Amino acid sequence: MHFPDPFKPKRHSVKVKVGEITIGGDAPIVIQSMTNTDTANEQATAEQIAELAAAGSEMVRITVDTAEAAAAVPGIKTRLQHMGIHVPVVGDFHFNGHRLLTQYPECASALDKYRINPGNVGRGKKRDEQFATLIETAVKYNKPVRIGVNWGSMDQELLAKLMDENARLAEPKEPKIIMFETIIRSALDSAAQAEELGLGRDKIILSCKMSDVQDLITVYRAMAERCDYALHLGLTEAGMGSKGIVASTAALAILLHEGIGDTIRISLTPEPGAARTKEVIVAQEILQTMGLRAFLPLVTACPGCGRTSSSYFQELAESIQAYLREQMPVWREKYQGVENMSVAVMGCVVNGPGESKHANIGISLPGNGEKPVAPVYEDGVKTVTLKGEHIAEEFQQRVTEYIERRYQLL
Repeated sequence: MHFPDPFKPKRHSVKVKVGEITIGGDAPIVIQSMTNTDTANEQATAEQIAELAAAGSEMVRITVDTAEAAAAVPGIKTRLQHMGIHVPVVGDFHFNGHRLLTQYPECASALDKYRINPGNVGRGKKRDEQFATLIETAVKYNKPVRIGVNWGSMDQELLAKLMDENARLAEPKEPKIIMFETIIRSALDSAAQAEELGLGRDKIILSCKMSDVQDLITVYRAMAERCDYALHLGLTEAGMGSKGIVASTAALAILLHEGIGDTIRISLTPEPGAARTKEVIVAQEILQTMGLRAFLPLVTACPGCGRTSSSYFQELAESIQAYLREQMPVWREKYQGVENMSVAVMGCVVNGPGESKHANIGISLPGNGEKPVAPVYEDGVKTVTLKGEHIAEEFQQRVTEYIERRYQLL
């Protein structure tokens, strides 16, 4: 019996080096994030970059919109070096980037990549001059550039031109199709112009971010057919909470399944008081649950039903998941392959033993009316039955001991 491969081959794209990170080609898909601190506050920005990097962000973007922000960039990089953080830092420029990069050469040199939007560079002749300044600065300092276009800042002159051309057709296309074409053309034309100015194809990343799932899929499929530049994926303004997570996952999963995308960002609106790192965790979970990358052991846990009126297994699953994430920075440096481990925390006898046997290590907790015992399975074999008030602590210890036995020291 034949089953098709789960994924289409990863789209061929030019490799781009950003610091020590490789984007594109056959390199793993890279996770990005962005700070929301005032960049002029060196300490706060450096601390948030460090938090995002510790959570697993492989590149972090910062806003560079004022003279104070540009002046702070070298200090931020110095603080990160003192903290032992070497994640590439990307400068996000709009409207005045040509001036800031020219007036603050230390900023231009310190950043690992620039992010610009052609629609926000200027108008007419001034746009060409200011865009040239940005690209020539990138060439001078040997920096890669992400040319990013979205609904809110597309090239209005190009849009007007394409709309006029469409209106003269015998059978005009829908306005939305023309807007899609404007966004794609803006990115591709800007990339071609950047190459004419001396920026190599191995220094260019493109993005055409949308805020609608179907629009994003449509545009990136077209982009992937029309160029071999590395592509950055992201649903811009994804939203807050479950809406933002679901929308981002729905859009990116389809494109990643089709082999499209070299870097991703999950643009979640943080809930009040919530950690900025949530967007990094969601990005990791998308890639790992799709089987594209592994970051930490995954916990399988049942949703609960009338057989599990107690919340004990839910609390245990949550504590184990938190414990694994907390320990991973240490385990990753010590144990080869530990990020591929699977852990099962199940709530009753219906699926508990089966799922626990299927995982590397799993526990089947007692449901309603079952004996107050919790068998533990390791590699499909029952190794111990836990009882009493300290099942959670004992199982956590079993997980640690399993890792120490099962995974090779680096």
